[in-house]
Amino acid sequence: MKLLLPALARPLLEPHLPPGLDIAWFANHDEANAMVADADIAWVDQMRPEWTAETIGRGVKLKWLSTIYAGIDSFPLAELRQRGTILTNGTGINAIAVAEYTVLGILAAAKRYDEVVRIADRKEWPSDAPGKVELYETRALIVGMGTIGRMIADRLSAFGVSVTGVTRSGRDGTLTPDQWQAQLGAFDWVILAAPSTDATKAMIGTDELAAMQRSAWLINIARGDMVDQDALIAALTARRIAGAFLDTVDPEPLPADHPLWGAPNVLHSMHLSGRSQTKMFQRAAALFVTNLDAYLAGAPMQNVVDLEAGY
Repeated sequence: MKLLLPALARPLLEPHLPPGLDIAWFANHDEANAMVADADIAWVDQMRPEWTAETIGRGVKLKWLSTIYAGIDSFPLAELRQRGTILTNGTGINAIAVAEYTVLGILAAAKRYDEVVRIADRKEWPSDAPGKVELYETRALIVGMGTIGRMIADRLSAFGVSVTGVTRSGRDGTLTPDQWQAQLGAFDWVILAAPSTDATKAMIGTDELAAMQRSAWLINIARGDMVDQDALIAALTARRIAGAFLDTVDPEPLPADHPLWGAPNVLHSMHLSGRSQTKMFQRAAALFVTNLDAYLAGAPMQNVVDLEAGY
């Protein structure tokens, strides 16, 4: 059995791998492309999503593909499905960091800490605070109550925020996909934390933004394509909503001349939420070893992706 694994994770993986495996370690994109054709098992995450997708496309013999990423919208899912490849993702690896970043964004929006920083840069000393919203007794809608969504809810609840979730099934008292748009006007914080699928494309558009409170903020830590950015820019410019905290946009990186940079009341964090931690590779390596043991034993694996649903 042949494995292709990242050289970057070798110190974390090698001491825990069972004997008798034929393992290749790649250090760059070209090596990954050259080695993947013979691999049965691969972990080929790279700096650019398109590089990873290209390498996956060459892995015609892959029986199991592991990824550190929770969102797999850039992967050739139809091709993996046709090959019969098992895909396991990194759900949970970055969840704490992303949940903390979400709360950071909401707090920054509530207290307008972006303006506080700019005031400090100007060496001014105001007599009033630019942001006066208390999280206590506000209401949040979390679209996508998976691992990250539940962690966000737990942290917001500690601030006294009333949280309503959205799931496909409506489990545990959450709203279903056909219910939440009609209730948008009830929330102070609209948080996107769902996986990116065809069904979530531009789920926040002109109608949804118009339905939100004028004092409400949009928080996107999911994928940029879930928001109609032209509609968002128009809503922000017209002060139709209070603002937006965007960890993800479309495209990424956002071009320097893109109008979203200059839209009023936008806080950007450049898709850094999942990277704001030091334990990502340790958690990813531990998950890979656990899943490898299960795969070799024919036991159930963790984080198996439904290739039809896309998550």
